Amino acid sequence: MVVTRHKGKSTLTVRGPETKATAIDCPAEGEWLGIRFRLGTFMPQLPVANLLDRQDVNLPRATGRSFWLNGSAWEYPEFESAEAFVARLVKRDLIARDRAVEDALRGVSSALSKRSLQRHFLQATGMTHSTFRQIQRARYATNLLKQGVSILDVVHEAGFFDQAHLTRSLKRLIGQTPAKIVGREEQLSFLYKTARFR
Repeated sequence: MVVTRHKGKSTLTVRGPETKATAIDCPAEGEWLGIRFRLGTFMPQLPVANLLDRQDVNLPRATGRSFWLNGSAWEYPEFESAEAFVARLVKRDLIARDRAVEDALRGVSSALSKRSLQRHFLQATGMTHSTFRQIQRARYATNLLKQGVSILDVVHEAGFFDQAHLTRSLKRLIGQTPAKIVGREEQLSFLYKTARFR
C-alpha cells in the first residue's frame, strides 16, 4: 500500500508484486508512505494476480483525509499510525496471510501436496515459487555487486550459469546490467535481502 500526497491531494494505492524492473515517477514535491507486506500476505477482496506488475488500484477518496475500503471510510495512515492501521486491517479480516507460503519459504514440509502448495503460493503472491526465487537471486547478486564483489565471483556465489545468464537476469529483474550496478551509488529498488541466497 502506498499513500501519495501530491499537490494537496492524497491517494491510497494498492500495488502487487513485480516480476520485472519498472520505473516509477516520483515528483520532488510529493510525499510517499509505503506499507510493505510480507510475502504471502494479501487482501482477499483484491486478488494479487490482478495487481501483478503495476496493475495498481487506487482506492476511491471519501474526503480529503480518508478513502473508501470495503464499504467504510478509513483515514489515510501517517508514518506514526501505520502499524495501528495495519492492525485494524487484520482485525477486520481485510488482509490475510497464507501459512503455506511461509512454510514454503522456510523449506518446511507441508501436509499439502506439491501441486496444492504451488497453487497456494501463486494465489497468495501472484507469482510462482520459481519466479520468486529468481527475483531473490537477482536481489542477492545486486547486493553483492554493490558491496564490491567481482562480477565473476557473483556469478559463482549467486548460482548463475555464466556471466551472460547473470546479465540477462539483472537486466530483466533489476533493470540494470552488472557493470552499471557496480558504477551506481543510488538505491535501485527495495533491495532488502542481504543473506546468502539458498
